[in-house]
Amino acid sequence: MKKFFGEFKKFITRGNVVDMAVGVIVGSSFTAIVNALSNNILKPVINYLLKLIFGANSLSEVYTFLGEKVLDAEGNVDLTQSIYIDWGAFINAIINFLIVAFVLFCIVKAINTMRDSSAKVRTGKISKEDKKAMKAQGIKLRDKEAVKAYFAEKAKKEEEAKLAQEAAAKAEREANPTTEDLLKQIRDLLKRD
Repeated sequence: MKKFFGEFKKFITRGNVVDMAVGVIVGSSFTAIVNALSNNILKPVINYLLKLIFGANSLSEVYTFLGEKVLDAEGNVDLTQSIYIDWGAFINAIINFLIVAFVLFCIVKAINTMRDSSAKVRTGKISKEDKKAMKAQGIKLRDKEAVKAYFAEKAKKEEEAKLAQEAAAKAEREANPTTEDLLKQIRDLLKRD
């Protein structure tokens, strides 16, 4: 049981789960905004256009009845007893979907643009030490080719230094073998005999 709760705690405290929870909360709030935009701003415009085209007063009156209309005592259509297709609700759902899809597209595009620009900024920064070294060598920051050559040479020197350090560490280890190395050598000698 303790292991189960430990795994649950590990799952719940992962960054992705917290991000997802925030996304769900923001998404539910965003749904209210989209519904208000759709019902209070776009739907009246569509209702006006439908009135011009079909003569219907609103989306809520655009139905296709699949059987006989059931009338109530006053002669009005009883929608609770009738079988019909509610085109208004369908059109409203499509409008809501398109609004949500468009806004999410804009958000993702903005985030990707920021991520790309921050990656460019990160890779394009030159440290103060590099600026001093380039100035000492007479390299101007505006000369892109010289700056590229400087960084290529710097990377080459760093790689050579790393290889030299690894070679020195290997030579040091061979000159001063550890107990484990000595035991391996003894084992290998005994295997030969």
